[in-house]
This record gives sequence, structure tokens and C-alpha cells, in this order.
Amino acid sequence: MSEIILLTGGVRSGKSRYAQSIAANTGNKVFYIATAEALDPEMRKRIKTHRRSRPRNWSVVEEPLSVSKAVKRLPQGRKTVIIDCITMLISNLIREGLGDPAICSEIRRIMSLLRGNSAFSVIVTNEVGLGIVPDNPLGRRFRDTQGIVNSIIAKEADKVCLLVSGIPLYIK
Repeated sequence: MSEIILLTGGVRSGKSRYAQSIAANTGNKVFYIATAEALDPEMRKRIKTHRRSRPRNWSVVEEPLSVSKAVKRLPQGRKTVIIDCITMLISNLIREGLGDPAICSEIRRIMSLLRGNSAFSVIVTNEVGLGIVPDNPLGRRFRDTQGIVNSIIAKEADKVCLLVSGIPLYIK
């Protein structure tokens, strides 16, 4: 049977670290789907830090755009899947020119595939709607799309955990 946990929270709130600790305790083979792209020196450094934090025996799939295809290619059977993170995926898809309906369709495909793949899944996302209103249309679109996508995932997830200053607070 599948179980899906959504981890949300602010930047540097401990989401990825907590996702890794959950996965490490399942006893399953772990498949880590990373969505970030090293487009500038800062992101290269962040990605390098993330890579060093993961156990070497985990299978890592770097997929910035077609996460549903990456999930579909995973072997059947007992496993743990981490998707880190939905926020970067949304940013990548917007940069590629996808509209909100296409982005939401990709998220729904991911959720359906995770549910049907007998996986224990941990999805990492950012909560971006608690701060200031962005001063430009693209920023507002991103914030709004992130909120809609988070709602889709949260509705389908078995558990939802908000991380605040490294402290997990289960809200569902």
C-alpha cells in the first residue's frame, strides 16, 4: 500500500533534512528525484551541498521537468520515493513556458503514479504564501501557482507536515 507525506515550510526550514530522515527510517530502497538545475553559481553550491547530504546507496534521478516520467520509470514494489522539490519543478515548468493547467496536470499525474506504484513517498515543497505580495506579475503568478499545486498535493497526501525552524508540525 502506498503512503504519501507532504513536507512544506519556508526556505531552510529543514524540509529536505527531515525528508531524508523519514526515508532512511523506512528500510526501503530510496529513490531521490531532484528537480533543481545548476543554472548559476549559488544553485551549483546548493546542489553540491544536497548531494553530500544524501547517503551514497540511494538512487538519485535528476529530473527538472518530467517528474511524472521519472516516477513512471521507477521499479514496481516496495520502495521510498523522495521528490525534492516541487517549488523548483514549478519554477522550471514556468520557465519552459507551461501554463498553470499543464503544471497542475503534471502534478496530478505525479500523485496518481505515486499512489499506484506501491511507494512510500515524501514530497518536499515550499510554503510561499505567507510573505509579502510580489511586486511583479511573474512573481505573483509563481506564488499563486505554488499555492494551487500545494493544495492539490495536500488534498491527496495521507499526511501533511509543516516545518517551522526545523520543527515538524503535522497538520494532517
